[in-house]
Amino acid sequence: MDTNLTRAECHHRSEDITLASYRVEVDVSECTDPQVATFPTTSVVDLQSVSGRITLDFIGEVTEVEVDGEQREVDADGARVHVDVPAGRPCTVTVRGQAGYSRSGEGLHRYVDPADDRVYLYTQYEPSDSRRVFACFEQPDLKAEFTFVVTGPDEWEIRSNGPEIAREDTGENAAGLRCSRRTFATTAKQSTYLTCIVAGPYRRWDDEWSRTIDGTELRIPLALLCRESLAAAFDPENVFALTRQGLDHFHDRFAYPYPWGKYDQIFVPEYNLGAMENPGLVTFADQRYVYESAATRSQLEARSNTLMHEMSHMWFGDLVTPKWWDELWLKESFADYMGTAANVLATEFTDAWTPFCAGRKAWAYEQDQLPTTHPIVADIPDIEAARQNFDGITYAKGASVLKQLAAYVGEEEFYAGARTYFRNHAFSSTTLPDLLAPLEEASGRDLGPWVEQWLHTTGVSELTPRVTLGDDGTIAELAIEQGGSGANGDVWRDHRLVVGLYERAEDGTLHRSSRIELDVTGERTVVIEAAGLPAPALIVVNDDDLTYAKVRLDEQGLATIRETFAIESSLTRGCVWSSLWQACRDALLPASDYVDLVCRHAPAETHVALLTGALTNALVAARDYAPAEQRAELERRLLDLAAEQMRAAEPGSGMQLVFARAFAEAALSCDARAEEIRGILEGAETVEGLPLDSMMRWSLLRALAATGHATVEELDAERERDTSSPARIRHLTTQSSMPDAATKKSAFERVVDEATLSNDEVTARTTGFSTPGHGSLAQRYLEPYLEALLPVWRSRSQELATRMVRGFFPGADLEADARVEEHSVVVAVHGWLDANPDAPTALRRLLVERVALLERALRAQAAARGPRG
Repeated sequence: MDTNLTRAECHHRSEDITLASYRVEVDVSECTDPQVATFPTTSVVDLQSVSGRITLDFIGEVTEVEVDGEQREVDADGARVHVDVPAGRPCTVTVRGQAGYSRSGEGLHRYVDPADDRVYLYTQYEPSDSRRVFACFEQPDLKAEFTFVVTGPDEWEIRSNGPEIAREDTGENAAGLRCSRRTFATTAKQSTYLTCIVAGPYRRWDDEWSRTIDGTELRIPLALLCRESLAAAFDPENVFALTRQGLDHFHDRFAYPYPWGKYDQIFVPEYNLGAMENPGLVTFADQRYVYESAATRSQLEARSNTLMHEMSHMWFGDLVTPKWWDELWLKESFADYMGTAANVLATEFTDAWTPFCAGRKAWAYEQDQLPTTHPIVADIPDIEAARQNFDGITYAKGASVLKQLAAYVGEEEFYAGARTYFRNHAFSSTTLPDLLAPLEEASGRDLGPWVEQWLHTTGVSELTPRVTLGDDGTIAELAIEQGGSGANGDVWRDHRLVVGLYERAEDGTLHRSSRIELDVTGERTVVIEAAGLPAPALIVVNDDDLTYAKVRLDEQGLATIRETFAIESSLTRGCVWSSLWQACRDALLPASDYVDLVCRHAPAETHVALLTGALTNALVAARDYAPAEQRAELERRLLDLAAEQMRAAEPGSGMQLVFARAFAEAALSCDARAEEIRGILEGAETVEGLPLDSMMRWSLLRALAATGHATVEELDAERERDTSSPARIRHLTTQSSMPDAATKKSAFERVVDEATLSNDEVTARTTGFSTPGHGSLAQRYLEPYLEALLPVWRSRSQELATRMVRGFFPGADLEADARVEEHSVVVAVHGWLDANPDAPTALRRLLVERVALLERALRAQAAARGPRG
């Protein structure tokens, strides 16, 4: 059974089929019975075909096919349904069958809450999993109106994209629950991947947003839903406030009324994504955004950002949809940019570009330096490739480039172009030229060269300041040198950016003495306005973070930062932290130096996102980029730093929480403070203000387990005590983190051999298996891992297989005087790739990326040791 869908076959269908509407009926009334693995599903599709031979997509068992009420012989292979229809005239095709409940987060996912044994259902389809629930044409450009009919327990919340308009009693199910058949209002035209159904005993809160537009009052019903076991931790008043702020903002900016009638937001379990933009029924990961344990301001900002991201999709992606996944950036890049921009302009999180710089762009820089990097406008030949391109390029690089575009054409012109785009293409599908035309019209700029430089090339530009001082000590010349990007290093982009010159005050703080905005082009650009200015203590190229590029500090700037990081602007600090981290990853700044800078400056960092990023990166530097002989000392320094600062920080503050989490993370591979951790857990030691909630307790307990200081009985006792919903997965992760051969064997074999594990269960076992400091235990599985790749890929969904491939990939250390290319893991993985040239492209891509990241770490280890003798 081939479940892959190619661009060529989907294009053929677009040429052949005119699609009018779907009526989809799904019956989940028996879903509470764990022995019931499937559910009845019916698709009624009104269409017209030129050829008279159509193929619908459906992953399930087809039981009946009808054309205009006449029964036809079933011609299906488990992935496709072939049907002969009257050529050249409208007809109705009905497909009935059985679809399977999911445990992978794809299709219709069924979850049993361990806190109270309640059953919850939700769908997740992007890019191609609606075919796991109903027969359809699984491609974004074949949009249609949808009417959903869902049968399930009457006391449950059952919702879809449109509001419920009718309900009919259907009697009791096998468990004695009264059930009903609910019909939902027909939607406007949308793509299959954007449809949605949720069902379960969710708790619901209601509100409303209204706006008068051209004399007419627009009223949008709002609803929030989450699991009953998380209801006490949920904060609907805050989420409603953000929702209203977002709707105000996007109506002002886009000048196109919200087109989907209602706006539900539901927080669901075991979710693979952060969120999904289903029109009228947006789904969010409750494990990320419902805070049953303490949360920092940075986490609240991230939730707000995600909420704004998904809301912007109601226009970018839902109202106007890319024709094919090559144009995925037309929705995801824009939503990533709009989410942060809306956070800045419409909410309390006015500093949202700082976490974007620290987090999203770091993701993009990493992805863009892998051998598998691709242009923002990518070549996507099939659905498997599409799944892989929901990555740092499409999201974060695309958003960074759009920020650069807004600076290049002007922000008002940028939004004016977007407004025209919505008016011209509402409820249709588009390609790049459809967007460029209104942007060019609004700005008066020819965007052809910009598109070629930014959307059709790969790689990260590199910008370095070069200063020549005159005899009087002032700047004789300041030039920005640009290192080429792309596969051959021959792409030089045009950058609209800011150069910040900083002077050091007597109290040691750094103040921006000059802000110079200019265009950097080609290999070398002279900053004319800098001539004659006093020699700066620090030059920050790309201050204000307008463009997308790796930025180097010059020798003077690095010397200054070693002494002081006292810069008022958090965004400037974010740019400097980014520069230091990129230098460490590129083996220009030894891991030990990076850790030293973090230990020196982290206690004074006041932005939670920057502090979190710096501490996380420092642990990566210590564990992956430092030579093995330096590792213990560096980990001990970070452990001591975190222990001291979680006590020195303001009690109950976000800073304290960040340091406490870093303390638990560092303690996974350094047991120097095991007694202290046990004392905290048992109450013998107290850290004023630190919440010992479920997440913190399990983090500390995992540190003890990972270093051999906790027993299975202790973990089981904690699980017995902690009855919260997340405790089951936290217990499983902690249990899999124990440093013994039997535990690793069990974790590996369960994931490889048991196809029934859920997505979160796979992640828990692979996370525990790959605990830092357990390399010698995990590396024994290199050969079994490689042998299992193809069987697992063929027998699991792509989501579950991907988690296994990433989670079990081995780390490694480079011995003194050894060569990176001769390392046993590198040799074995490249050998597998050479021996399996026909392996699925998505699987090969994952391995190429993992081994490239390993090789980068090994090169950094080698560079830290100095030249070979």
